[in-house]
Amino acid sequence: MMLNRRHIRVKVMQTMYAFKGTESDDFSKDQKFLLFSIDNMYNLYLLLISLIIEVQKRAESNIQKKQNKHLATKEDIDPNRKFVDNAVFKVLLNNLDLKDKLELYNINDWDLDSEYVDVIFKAIVASDLYKEYMAAETSSFKEDKDFIVDVFKEIIAPNDKLYEYLEDKNLTWLDDLPTVNTTILKILRKVKLTSAENHFTPRLYKDLEDKEFAISLFRKTLLNRTAINKEIDLKTQNWDSDRIANVDFVLLQMAICEVKNFPSIPAKVTINEYLEIAKEYSTPKSSIFINGILDKLVKEYTEAGTLNKIGRGLM
Repeated sequence: MMLNRRHIRVKVMQTMYAFKGTESDDFSKDQKFLLFSIDNMYNLYLLLISLIIEVQKRAESNIQKKQNKHLATKEDIDPNRKFVDNAVFKVLLNNLDLKDKLELYNINDWDLDSEYVDVIFKAIVASDLYKEYMAAETSSFKEDKDFIVDVFKEIIAPNDKLYEYLEDKNLTWLDDLPTVNTTILKILRKVKLTSAENHFTPRLYKDLEDKEFAISLFRKTLLNRTAINKEIDLKTQNWDSDRIANVDFVLLQMAICEVKNFPSIPAKVTINEYLEIAKEYSTPKSSIFINGILDKLVKEYTEAGTLNKIGRGLM
């Protein structure tokens, strides 16, 4: 599976941040957007996996062009096919499940934007990684795999032109990129000659519960906003409310909602998750500010006996 709970929380935060209505408004459109933006991660995953396949095809056509040259050299006629024959490419190309998914999601972007395939192909060929790999005549499946993993990690994932291209295609993808890249690396590292058909088509959600968590967190935070905002106001009387970053306000709303309405999630887990998100998406002081408020609230709920938590591993 690709999605973890933290990334779900980030997606909810982004949708909450963009929501301009009140809790009495109909927010089905916003809920749709939330689910669409999560589902769209899968398109990004397929786009990047298909890029690896397109690079192999580009290398193959490169060899054929050289062989058909009017004045072909000995090397043109009898090329080093080690790269195009890499065993991991073959596993990818022969995976029917992946083929079906690429068709189902209509992933044909590289036909239209083939210059980016060229950019990546040239970057690979110019690398020391490629030169070292091609210098050894034979390779085991493990060496082929390690090479593709390194190519993805060191050449494809950090490529600036590719990053700009993805940003232009879809702004929400930039937040998804670290998660998707990590997923692809995991999948490539675990690939075998005998990998199951679904090896390259992971599930987006771990289970139905995670999808329900996304919807529930979004809806419950919005529906309880007035009451939650009162709690925040009481705890931030010494703060100039204009100086509280908007993102912090949304994160506090979500965290308080989660502490109060999700009995199976330990308060400690909730606090840690939102502190990590604040570090990444807000100001340097945000996590200290958020931690202070949540800490106080959890203590108060505990003392008042209103902290409704079940299960193991609680505070």
